[in-house]
Amino acid sequence: MPEPTFADVDELVGPATPHFAYQLRARVRELVLDLPGEHPVRQYAEEKMELLDRLGHASSKAANSHRERPTRPGWSGLPSSAPADEPLPSRQ
Repeated sequence: MPEPTFADVDELVGPATPHFAYQLRARVRELVLDLPGEHPVRQYAEEKMELLDRLGHASSKAANSHRERPTRPGWSGLPSSAPADEPLPSRQ
C-alpha cells in the first residue's frame, strides 16, 4: 500500500456523522498506524481523530454552517444542539 496522504485522511473523515464517527476514527487510525509520530500526515490524522472523537458526542460537525440561536422559535423542540466543537460531555 502506498504511503497515506492528507487526501486519504480527508476522504475518510469528510462524510463523517455522529453515528459512524468511531468506526471512521478506527479506519483513520489504521491508515496511519505505521507512520512515525512526527510525520505530517500522522499529525494531521491525529487532529482528525480528535474531531471524530468529539463528533461521537455531538449532533453534527456543523463545519460549514452557522449556529442557530437558542432564542429561535422551535429551539426547545430540537433533539440536540451539540456540534462537534462543543459536544455533549462524555459519560466518563
